[in-house]
Amino acid sequence: MTTTTEENLCWDLSGLYAGPDDPSLEEDLSRVRKEAQTFRRDFRGRISSDHLSPDLLAAALRGYESLQRRGLKPYLYAQLLFSADSTAAAHKALMARVRETWSAASEEILFFELEILRIDQERFADLLRDSEVAGYAHYLNQLRAHAPYTLGEEVEQALKRKDLSGREAFVQLFDELTSSLHFTFRMPGEEEEREVAGEELLALLHHPEGEVREKAFATFLERYAENALVLTSCLNNLCLDHAKEVELRRYPDIMTPTHLSSETEPAMVEKMMEVTEANYGLAREYFDLKRRLLGLDRMKNTDVYAPIGAENRLFPFAEAKTMVLEAFRGFSPQLAAAAEAFFTERRIDVLPHPGKTGGAFCMGMMPGHQPYVLLNYTGNLRDVSTLAHELGHGVHFALSQGQNLFHYHAPLPFAETASVFGEMLLTRHLLDRETDREVKIKLLCGKLEDIIATTFRQNALTRFELAAHHKRAEGLLSPEDFCTLWWEENRKLFGDAVEMIEPYRWGWSYISHFIHARFYCYSYVFGELLVLALYQKYREEGAAFVPRYLELLGKGGSQKPADLLRPLGIDLAGPDFWQKGYDFVRGLLDELKGLVEE
Repeated sequence: MTTTTEENLCWDLSGLYAGPDDPSLEEDLSRVRKEAQTFRRDFRGRISSDHLSPDLLAAALRGYESLQRRGLKPYLYAQLLFSADSTAAAHKALMARVRETWSAASEEILFFELEILRIDQERFADLLRDSEVAGYAHYLNQLRAHAPYTLGEEVEQALKRKDLSGREAFVQLFDELTSSLHFTFRMPGEEEEREVAGEELLALLHHPEGEVREKAFATFLERYAENALVLTSCLNNLCLDHAKEVELRRYPDIMTPTHLSSETEPAMVEKMMEVTEANYGLAREYFDLKRRLLGLDRMKNTDVYAPIGAENRLFPFAEAKTMVLEAFRGFSPQLAAAAEAFFTERRIDVLPHPGKTGGAFCMGMMPGHQPYVLLNYTGNLRDVSTLAHELGHGVHFALSQGQNLFHYHAPLPFAETASVFGEMLLTRHLLDRETDREVKIKLLCGKLEDIIATTFRQNALTRFELAAHHKRAEGLLSPEDFCTLWWEENRKLFGDAVEMIEPYRWGWSYISHFIHARFYCYSYVFGELLVLALYQKYREEGAAFVPRYLELLGKGGSQKPADLLRPLGIDLAGPDFWQKGYDFVRGLLDELKGLVEE
């Protein structure tokens, strides 16, 4: 597979700090505390004053942004260190220190956003006419959308202080526990059992032997089941914490905070999820076709990602890198150059190992600091697709560097657009250059499995999370309660087409999205269906589409999703918008059937 001799596969964080004991890191943490106190002294009581001028508000916004950037640098650095190795005592200590420092600073500056909410609407409209204040308009408008649910300064301070030992503590506990889990397994081709990372076991879901797939996944899930006490406690308490916040702030619904921060309408999201569920049959149709391709009498959920044919090809990382960059370059040299910088500047960490965070992510950082990518690359085709996915995120962050801090990150449902688009570019690049019918079948299977995972599966995850929160409102949930809810939602997707293995009842326990962010998973559905619409536009318009797409990414989160997409002719409120995405999936499925029946 891949070896460390091919290239340096660990990221280099020295551009941020020399190490966790770097004196400049401690100096930044000290300056954050002092600057927060200075900011409070200079501006508290003046933002909500009748005498607030555009110049004063602009100065406060600049100072607020500068202070946030000062605190984010050590915070994000600590997160990157911890993600790469959560076992190091220095990394744990630094993570705790930056959280405590930022929590204290946040209390000092909390007044600022609260005072902005108290500005009279007519006066606020006048302030936005100032050119410098207007540069923060979207951030300010979004902030004021939370006004009905915001409490007084002392209450907000108390909530932030309690979060440190409450919600954030349970997140930290989950992260430390799951990244420390060890799995003993005899890997294929080896004679002895050895300690392996969880990601290595999950990679075996792509192994050609059904027994290996099932045993690997069962071993992974059973290890999580052994830690049911802690994992159930984490999810129970995070559900309870969210319910208490909803009650305290008088949100009309448990998803209201997510809709506000994502800038999505509840009816639109519910419609998207209903359309997705109405198309579950597409997934079951694919599963039945995959079962026949595999020659199985009965399809298990451990067979969904099984390779077609005897060959289970592994891709050295250097080859995967070339494939993805060529696919990006075929669309836009600028896109490829932004992606290639992750390798030349060593901003990517590739290989799995114990203590490393599972899965993959792109850390967006902030303007002035380029993003970083973490992988757990094991060499299968899905890992190649994950590389394209995370580099898509990275390019999005790279192109939005011109935005201010508050407009840098795309809103939640739009955040997955560039990543999924990157996957689509890779798939079409490989399909268009392939002449072998069997290889094309494999590529189409891979793409359909990606879409199923990103739409149908993420929809099931969102429904499970909603069900868990609603049931938790009735009382403490047992591990079996969570297992039952998980089983029921997945059964709706799989139907009679797929048999779930018994340990899959614990599938909920390793999904970190349930821990880190409420109801995040629906954004994947949104992102995938949006990308299918954007990719159709690209096929129709060709090269003329490219600069408008790059401009879209460059806007970051400076506008609402609907406003960002309007110049590209995308109408999220269109009556058939979501169904068109699944019509595209139907086309891919029919293309696959045609190849199979040849």
